Amino acid sequence: MSSYHSFTDFELTSLLKKGDLVAYNEIYKRFQGLLYIYACKIVKNNDDAEDIVQEVFLYLWDKRFSITITSSISVYLYKAVQYKFMNLLDHKKVRADYKDSLNQFLDHGEYITDHYIRQKEFNQIIEKEVAALPDKMREIFELSRKNNLSRKEIAEKLNISEKTVKNQITNALKILRGKLTFFTFLLLLLNK
Repeated sequence: MSSYHSFTDFELTSLLKKGDLVAYNEIYKRFQGLLYIYACKIVKNNDDAEDIVQEVFLYLWDKRFSITITSSISVYLYKAVQYKFMNLLDHKKVRADYKDSLNQFLDHGEYITDHYIRQKEFNQIIEKEVAALPDKMREIFELSRKNNLSRKEIAEKLNISEKTVKNQITNALKILRGKLTFFTFLLLLLNK
């Protein structure tokens, strides 16, 4: 099985159009968080933002064979969130209340999009370096950072001591600190 996390967005989109569920899951992992943040900023309601993002991904899967994406998958998904947001406004009959807020957000959207793109690039660099860690160290590090497990939980899950967990995480951070630039390392710590 290929490592889907190393595929480009274009490759994943092509696989999605062929009905590849793993490609769909990778697209979801890549964009769900960013789309949720984006939706929260324009909707101003976390529950509505979550609903919008889920609807976008459900639609993407339902229409995978017939969908037409003329630009990138990211542009398509961001526009789909905007479309769902407009539908929500129509449904609630409060378009006027949100018009000024949306216009202000759209005026600053280029800056925000640029920030998301840079953050995504940093995350890809970090993922590449984490993937290069020794297997056991990588597993412990990912359980800590990606799954947010405590040292105790990791130790119980892997049947090792908490001290071993602590040492492995410390060593992983030392290795990563040596390989990553200052800014990407800060991003790694902030994403803990």
